[in-house]
Amino acid sequence: MNGVSVSNKKSEYVYRWILAYIDENRFSSNQKLPSENALCRRLDVSRETVRAALDRMVQEGLIYKVRGSGTYFNKEVALSYELDAGAVHCKKIGLILQGQDSSANSSLIQGIQSVLPANQVTLRTFLTDNKFSNERRCLQSVMYQNFQGFIIDGVKASILNPNLDCYKELSRRRIPVVFYNNYYKNLRYPRIIVNDLECADRLIGLLIRAGHTQIAGIFVYDNYQSVEKFQGMAAALLKYGVEFQDDYIKWCVSNEAHDIRFVRTIEKFLKSLPRCTAIVCCNYIIYRLVRQALSEMGKQVPDDYSLVCFDYSMEDWEQEGVTCSVHQGYQMGALVADCLMRMIDNRDCDDKGYSFVMPPKIYEGVSVKQL
Repeated sequence: MNGVSVSNKKSEYVYRWILAYIDENRFSSNQKLPSENALCRRLDVSRETVRAALDRMVQEGLIYKVRGSGTYFNKEVALSYELDAGAVHCKKIGLILQGQDSSANSSLIQGIQSVLPANQVTLRTFLTDNKFSNERRCLQSVMYQNFQGFIIDGVKASILNPNLDCYKELSRRRIPVVFYNNYYKNLRYPRIIVNDLECADRLIGLLIRAGHTQIAGIFVYDNYQSVEKFQGMAAALLKYGVEFQDDYIKWCVSNEAHDIRFVRTIEKFLKSLPRCTAIVCCNYIIYRLVRQALSEMGKQVPDDYSLVCFDYSMEDWEQEGVTCSVHQGYQMGALVADCLMRMIDNRDCDDKGYSFVMPPKIYEGVSVKQL
């Protein structure tokens, strides 16, 4: 874990999430922060983690608590305070996150911070919640704030993005941008991604070599990374001589994947299949919902269903025993930060050999049954 405890990593992520929330609301009439319970649900962290971040902000004078009412940020402090200490004399780097997987994001931030010299660079975090409108607000709010570069996880990247004019303006202003995970194919910026085609080949290959041919998959269709995983699954089935069946693929939009009610949809989908022995989950969020659906159906892994998962982002994959590609958030964070700093030093804003495709990290657990 690179010398940083899981609790500290998550507390730092919650701290940055709240900073981004304050930054977005400091010019509005809203000064109230979401409740502790809401933050726990939204960021998928414990109450202790949330309280650690809030206590830190109380000590810094950014927020205050009103008994029986809630927690508020100090508007005067927020308006005059540079939300990252020391930023006046540092290069400012913007990190624009989808913000929906707290574990993956906290690892990524730790990786970025391992490369950026703390006394020379300040990192500002912005959250899109995977919504075009939020992405546009983020880009428009930072366009003229003297940022030296941006690290971005694209929003609904498999769909034509309505904010390309903002990115073209960044390019016109010669501001470097590096994408990670999800990127927009019609932009010339570099990207750091995982080889999801190879990853799919290896995960599906493990299922097929174990005797599975009736394989279901659950994918997010507005996520470019997920679409590539699906394409990898289809190619692997063809490669190993297994028939592709459309009815065995369940598509959803990203918002559904973060809604607990999607568990019912997964149950209905699995029950509709005449015979299914294995399930491919496109990410950790889907995996968690599938495990809950199977539990409520009274089904066991791997006795009733074998499971494989792309991008397992928690750090307990060995204890969980899941066969998966391990999310390499820390390594990816270090790579995107190194790429951006080289672009800034070289005064480049186009992809001139900066893109990099990471090999997948596969863990073979006990979630695949030999038929």
